[in-house]
Amino acid sequence: MKKLVKLLALVPVLGMMVACSGSGNNSTAADNASTDNTMATETQTQQGFYDFKLETLEGQEVDFSKYKGKKVLLVNTASECGFTPQYKDLQQLHETHGDKVVILGFPANNFGGQEPGSSEEIAAFCEKNYGVTFQMMEKISVKGDDQHPLYTWLVQNVPGNEEPSWNFCKYLVNEQGEVVAFFPSKAKPMGEEILAAIQK
Repeated sequence: MKKLVKLLALVPVLGMMVACSGSGNNSTAADNASTDNTMATETQTQQGFYDFKLETLEGQEVDFSKYKGKKVLLVNTASECGFTPQYKDLQQLHETHGDKVVILGFPANNFGGQEPGSSEEIAAFCEKNYGVTFQMMEKISVKGDDQHPLYTWLVQNVPGNEEPSWNFCKYLVNEQGEVVAFFPSKAKPMGEEILAAIQK
């Protein structure tokens, strides 16, 4: 009888131990979920230049990791802008210094509605009027609420956090995937400032 009483007395204690054990497991699961969320956020924050993948005007995917070890000049372009003749200089830069810098053009309709065309129309315009052979990427937004993640990354990482102010602004990424310079629209692709930067 005494043994039965002792066993009955232990039941609440065992129940509490099980409850505590279960509570601990729930806490661990919550902690793990929190850790996973934190890691996901850190991964997004730590995204680098070589993590991006975008399509060309022709719809072919380009993995930016292919540009490791190369300088890259990114330019937001437009077909109906006062700076549109810079296509000619960009092509010249590509032909004369293509061994030092990769040029990526990004058609964008953010400024003055000066790039209204479709991918096919933009490609035809560039080839017909300026003989463009450097890489033209898909049409994106480079500013505003729908800013493409690539341009959000560029703005966040360039010295001074410079954002495109008009068509034909330029970002220079070095061989390590770091944004090292911003050039405004008026900076000529074959000008001394840009030539000096790509030859460093």
